Amino acid sequence: MHRFDELGLNENILKSLNDLRFTELTPIQSKTIPQLMSSNKDIIGSAQTGTGKTAAFGIPSIDMTDINQSLPQTLVMCPTRELCKQ
Repeated sequence: MHRFDELGLNENILKSLNDLRFTELTPIQSKTIPQLMSSNKDIIGSAQTGTGKTAAFGIPSIDMTDINQSLPQTLVMCPTRELCKQ
């Protein structure tokens, strides 16, 4: 997969991505997003700064969140200075 609209994401998320002019997946996103969307397994991804790692885990986390449940559904740990600033 090379485009966000091929992932089966929620229409509101796709609209937001399109509004931000994000259409093409980066390599880290194309490897991780489909796996995160289709399994309950953890993933460790490694890529340089600025390659889209935050979106690689953030987009599936948002898409898979059940807004009808009032309980924690995602845990984000910020081990890097760059991610903490985001």
